[in-house]
Amino acid sequence: MKQYVIDAFSDKLFGGNPAAICIMDSWISDEMMMNITRENNLSETAFAVKEGDKYKLRWFTPGGEIDLCGHATLASAYIITNFLETDLETVTFSTLSGDLIVNKKGDLYEMDFPAYDLKPVEITEKMIDAIGAKPVEAYMGRDLLCIFDDEKTVRELKPDMEKLKTIDGLLLQVTAAGKDVDCVSRSFAPKMNVDEDPVCGSGHCHIAPYWLNKLNKDSIVAYQASKRGGVLYCSQEGDRVKLSGKAVVYSIADINID
Repeated sequence: MKQYVIDAFSDKLFGGNPAAICIMDSWISDEMMMNITRENNLSETAFAVKEGDKYKLRWFTPGGEIDLCGHATLASAYIITNFLETDLETVTFSTLSGDLIVNKKGDLYEMDFPAYDLKPVEITEKMIDAIGAKPVEAYMGRDLLCIFDDEKTVRELKPDMEKLKTIDGLLLQVTAAGKDVDCVSRSFAPKMNVDEDPVCGSGHCHIAPYWLNKLNKDSIVAYQASKRGGVLYCSQEGDRVKLSGKAVVYSIADINID
């Protein structure tokens, strides 16, 4: 079985967020998909099978299957439009989060994702202790979104991963206004056996709506300030977020499974 590893949300190798992608003729067992995911040990391994005019897409972390992943969706669309169906400009994925559409626009891949409904939550001492700094605002969607008043704080943050497992939210998203971009962020996912997600597309379904509203802009440029770094171009239409980014191929390999 062929497997691609793509650096998503980057225009250069070793940047952005790497995702392993397997586009298959038919489904293998969930156990095998988890074994492959753990063997890869990346933040995300995605599996897809074409069903009619759509591709059914599933995302796995080393900790299990999840309901939404941006960078692996972008990577899957990149593979399909560059290697499998090169005449396609639009790919529709059937997923646990409904149908997701990716449009190829030059070297950018624009994804149409659901925006998370953000509810303000109390900033607790337990939260501050786990994160290692006090946010000025906090919201809950799928993830806990914490707003800081200084980009430097976000870049230098060193949360306690074990303590993060005890606070609410699937992931922790931290963000602040940026000096050279509209916002900077980082994403932590110890509950999914991933300490820090290098560039989190689904996290920006929390982050982008907040900053688009806060800055009163139609579109923003977001930078994920992980060691690898990544750039996302974000806008919103109603309850949908449009996230765009670039991608490059790191490897193409064969997986030897029975």
